[in-house]
Amino acid sequence: MIGNGYEFLIKNFAASGGQKAGEFYTPPEVSDLIAELLDPQKGDSICDPACGSGSLLMKCGRKVVSNHNSKEYALYGQEAIGSTWSLAKMNMFLHGEDNHRIEWGDTIRNPKLLDSAASLKHFDIVVANPPFSLEKWGFEGADADKFSRFRRGLPPRTKGDYAFITHMIEIAKRQSGRVAVIVPHGVLFRGSSEKAIRQGILNDDLLEAVICLPAGLFYGTGIPACLLNINKNKPAERKGKVLFINSELEYQEDKNQNSLRPQDIQKIVQTFEGFAEVRRYSKVFTLAEIAENDYNLNI
Repeated sequence: MIGNGYEFLIKNFAASGGQKAGEFYTPPEVSDLIAELLDPQKGDSICDPACGSGSLLMKCGRKVVSNHNSKEYALYGQEAIGSTWSLAKMNMFLHGEDNHRIEWGDTIRNPKLLDSAASLKHFDIVVANPPFSLEKWGFEGADADKFSRFRRGLPPRTKGDYAFITHMIEIAKRQSGRVAVIVPHGVLFRGSSEKAIRQGILNDDLLEAVICLPAGLFYGTGIPACLLNINKNKPAERKGKVLFINSELEYQEDKNQNSLRPQDIQKIVQTFEGFAEVRRYSKVFTLAEIAENDYNLNI
């Protein structure tokens, strides 16, 4: 009860927090959607490298409890802002999340979640709502990154979206890891080095779905965002294909903050699970068709 009260206070503070709110809180309906899509299993390790107050991480953990009646999972996170890291630690404590490790530090410049060999630790599931188009993300030292995270290309100096995406791909388990990351639409179509990185991810057949979300869902910004679903172990029938879902018109409108309704989440999840084509809502494209479109993923 205390944990839920704390979460309630964080949410209401975020709702009135303006521009800064997006730094620490992902709307609960979006967290629900991600947890439903990734469907964490008993024994999974779950990581959020830009964890904010930890709400998205905990939603994924609770999915294991509700589906498998088990607390056999591990939560990992890293957060760059000290006061927000404190929120996450307190959130975990008040919700009785015993098996967690939340580090304080800059994920791109100084990743703290390492294994015994000082290499990047790998996880079953990686989720994040990283800061949109972060200007000072660590470009200066990225070309000499000792973890080789930017081998597909260096993200632009003033837009760190692909820095987080490539980091998340790198820390997902090599044969089975799955990733869900919330990004602005520019990630889908911007050119130059971002196009090269996008092309590399597609050629490696890692992208499983692009889900366009309604505008006005996120605190501190009215711009629409999308969800990239990345899978290092795509089912055979999905190899060489990407599912596009356009759910931008299906939401609960509110003057302060739009939200996803349960039926909106259910429709996205069912479409994704069936890899289904629905008229004016979803479509499957082959990698060859995407290449013909110059690797532009704009919905």
